[in-house]
Amino acid sequence: MRVLFSCAKTGKLYTKLYTKKDSPNTVFDRGLAMASLIKRDGGIYYLQFCVGGKARRVSTGTTSLQPAKEKQRQFESASLRGDQNSLPTRTPVAQVVGRYVQHIRIRKTAKSAQTDVYYLREAFGAICDELTVTSRRISEKMKKRPLLPGAVQDLRRRAAVIEAASFEQIETAHVSAFISGQVQRRGLAPKTANRYREILCRLFNWAMDEGGVRMPGDKNPVTKVGRYKEHAPEIQFLTLKQIDEQLKALQDNVQLQTMVAMLIYAGLRREELLWLTHDDIDLKTGTYGMIRVRAKTIDGRYWQPKTARNRAVPISSTLRTYLNRYPRRIVPGGWLFPSPVGTWWDCDNFSHDLADANGKAGLRWTCLQFRHSFGSHLAMKGESLYKISTLMGNSPEICRRHYAALLPEALGDSVEFSRRVGEEKVRELAEI
Repeated sequence: MRVLFSCAKTGKLYTKLYTKKDSPNTVFDRGLAMASLIKRDGGIYYLQFCVGGKARRVSTGTTSLQPAKEKQRQFESASLRGDQNSLPTRTPVAQVVGRYVQHIRIRKTAKSAQTDVYYLREAFGAICDELTVTSRRISEKMKKRPLLPGAVQDLRRRAAVIEAASFEQIETAHVSAFISGQVQRRGLAPKTANRYREILCRLFNWAMDEGGVRMPGDKNPVTKVGRYKEHAPEIQFLTLKQIDEQLKALQDNVQLQTMVAMLIYAGLRREELLWLTHDDIDLKTGTYGMIRVRAKTIDGRYWQPKTARNRAVPISSTLRTYLNRYPRRIVPGGWLFPSPVGTWWDCDNFSHDLADANGKAGLRWTCLQFRHSFGSHLAMKGESLYKISTLMGNSPEICRRHYAALLPEALGDSVEFSRRVGEEKVRELAEI
């Protein structure tokens, strides 16, 4: 067999004829960090090298000699340094995505992992069992953003997804085309488009760091996809008059009324409300009591707050009146607000039941608007953003983005620095 060699020092090519007695393996077994270039059928150059006394061949993916020589040089340099193989791998997309889904289901909360799975399913399609929906059929109404008005869904055409022969062959252009296509077809908000970019970027980072995938140039292709400029958040909250209207509309359903009061006057998230137990309400601490939002395990199910931090929220005098009127039920699990059948109340089922009750009164307010009402009224009252963030379980930066626009009324006196005010201050100091 005649093998084509490239000398790493001189860059010259030469060939050598090997027999069965003198095979290329004897050259590789000498401990030299070198590899040979072999041109096989189709004109593609392969690197041949030795691992553990056995010859290995890896495709360079090119039919041009100069790029093949450059990859050979990179491989030999990496071998001499003791680094890993610098050549890209060829891994099926379904294999990488499936392993990543298994990874996030272990590392993340169930809801957070399910959210990421949704975005990955939209990006790649149901290419593996981990992305297949087995409980129900996905329709356009179930998706986070339906088709734009006037857009016709062609059931004969497959949805636009990211496709490539292998995971390593996914390029920046593929990701950018998918996200921009979603924005144009479904009118996604810039925040949602950036969410796709964020989740895909994490997928590639995991694949390169922990998944054994070697990308070309050891670069994440998603990092080059530009971010969309996000708009300022539009925070909707209830006025004091609307709060009274909302609670009055639920006066015939004491449990729903108390739950909405908890959302408005304690600023709880929907999931935090539904995971409360009787032990989380301490009516003896503080002036009117304390709500303890904390991690717990009930019936073998573990739950923790969204930010993975426990917190305590004082009960106001108004909220205490609703809690005093609420007749508590003793159910398995000790749930403070059990479902109508006496079990844990699923978040989506609760939202549907609340929407039905509000719909009879012509109201369409949601749990998120109730939570924003708590933060907004505290901001207008003049409370610091740090206190608000502590009570709501958010970071001060998020509270600044949401409620800083409501502070000017409380900061009116802070901008006075006219000459008249200054002269009065000087006189006050002189009198002292």
